[in-house]
Amino acid sequence: MPITTIYPYLKAAQAGGYALPLFDAFDCYSADGIVAALEEKQAAAMLALYAPLVDHPNGLAFTRYLRTRAERAAVPVSLMLDHGPSVESCLRAIELGFSDVMYDGSKLPIEENIANTKIVVQAAHAAGVHVEAELGHVGSGSDYAAFGGQRQGFTNPDDVERFVAETGVDILAVAIGTAHGVYQGEPQLDLDLLAEIRRRVATPLVLHGGSGLSTAQFQAAIKCGIVKINVATDLFLAASNAIDQTVRGAPDAKPVSYFTLGKVAVDAFRQRCGHYLDIFGASGKADS
Repeated sequence: MPITTIYPYLKAAQAGGYALPLFDAFDCYSADGIVAALEEKQAAAMLALYAPLVDHPNGLAFTRYLRTRAERAAVPVSLMLDHGPSVESCLRAIELGFSDVMYDGSKLPIEENIANTKIVVQAAHAAGVHVEAELGHVGSGSDYAAFGGQRQGFTNPDDVERFVAETGVDILAVAIGTAHGVYQGEPQLDLDLLAEIRRRVATPLVLHGGSGLSTAQFQAAIKCGIVKINVATDLFLAASNAIDQTVRGAPDAKPVSYFTLGKVAVDAFRQRCGHYLDIFGASGKADS
């Protein structure tokens, strides 16, 4: 079916009390496994490309591959730029046919974040594209004990209404205790802060750093207003483990075919993405 912006599906999730995932793809195997899970579970979601990869030697070709996979999927799939680091990167993604983009100005002073986000929003809306931005900063799991674990970078609820009003942003990522990558220590979510942010704006809210959270934490965050959850690291860990087990389990230490390992990777993504679709409540909601 035609590639689609995810925004109306996020609003449906908001009304229905569930969340949609963003799954990052870094190669064709991961992309194929993600789409297979979406079709199997009859769910809408975002197939995403991490922004720096667009500038890799095969970035343009891979972008076109992701577009083709999204367009040929039997369920609604958005192609989203993840963590666009600049206005220019987002504008380029719009030109390349992404249906949604994230501009990440979270490390900037709020005035600069607002100004840049506003430019991206104006250009995106003119092209029928929706925009996510980040207020507060979701750091790295490797620094969690000294960063997120100390409440550094958390979203200030007093800034939220102004940010949304002045930028016109469609989707808002917030920092409430998660981190990107593998956590050092146990993630602690400030659900009271999340509920306060939800009270102040009706904008769909996003949780970055989904890898490493428990089912109970995901569902509590959804109950408090999260409607989009980003997952990447855990998918690649699952695929790595599946490949490792296949190689170690080969009879008589015989070499394992490259093609076999490719199928293992695809199936690992399919299974793990399906797991998240189920616990987010997104399965069976493709027509919502």
